[in-house]
Amino acid sequence: MALLEYRNVSKRFGGLRAIDNVSFSVNAGEIIGLIGPNGAGKTTLFALASGFLDPTEGEIHFDGRHTHGMGAPALCAAGLSRTFQIVRPFGDMTVLDNIMVGAFLHHRSRQDARRVAEQVLNRVGLGGRGDTIARTLTLSGRKRLEVAKALATQPKLLLLDEVMAGLTAVETEEMLDLIQGLRRDGISVLVIEHNMQAVMRLSDRIVVIHHGQKISEGLPAAVASDPKVISAYLGDAHSKSSGAASA
Repeated sequence: MALLEYRNVSKRFGGLRAIDNVSFSVNAGEIIGLIGPNGAGKTTLFALASGFLDPTEGEIHFDGRHTHGMGAPALCAAGLSRTFQIVRPFGDMTVLDNIMVGAFLHHRSRQDARRVAEQVLNRVGLGGRGDTIARTLTLSGRKRLEVAKALATQPKLLLLDEVMAGLTAVETEEMLDLIQGLRRDGISVLVIEHNMQAVMRLSDRIVVIHHGQKISEGLPAAVASDPKVISAYLGDAHSKSSGAASA
């Protein structure tokens, strides 16, 4: 069952066509990798799905509902939450209070929000750090906190924007384990990631965006060997030489 659907979606900013007729879906229980060179339009697709932008053309559906005009708060309440590439916690608040901000979406009492936040704190590997001031966390800790803030809203679908960027190899493995655990918890995931080895291991399917257009979609191994994808990342010369070599 499709949880999120992009149906022939385009987005223009003045004369710039940032997204051009893109269609794909994320099914319940899936982890989908969204990849492409810098400036390809990936974060714009996140903004469109999460209600920060509306499409110029086409439709987006979440959990069976047309999302046009819903806006970010309503979509978050419906179960679609996202992280941001540049992590910006409430720096002078504690880690636990940061997470409680998300928990207040569905839990009005401070006691209930705190209970949910403490569960999420442990879930993301920040147990024992609840009283830490958020701005003192390492990059890895801030990335985990960004995920925790989103998880506290109790999403059905989580959009993760480069949560492994800048992490060490060990920290990346830990983040992979965390994301795979989210699926076991019943949360579907759409993830933007430039760490190709990590996203290929993580994803059930890969969608590739280049110049605002979808150029490939499929199983990780098939996408990795697609000449259009190789050309987008490494240039036409590399693609042609690879083709000549294989011939």
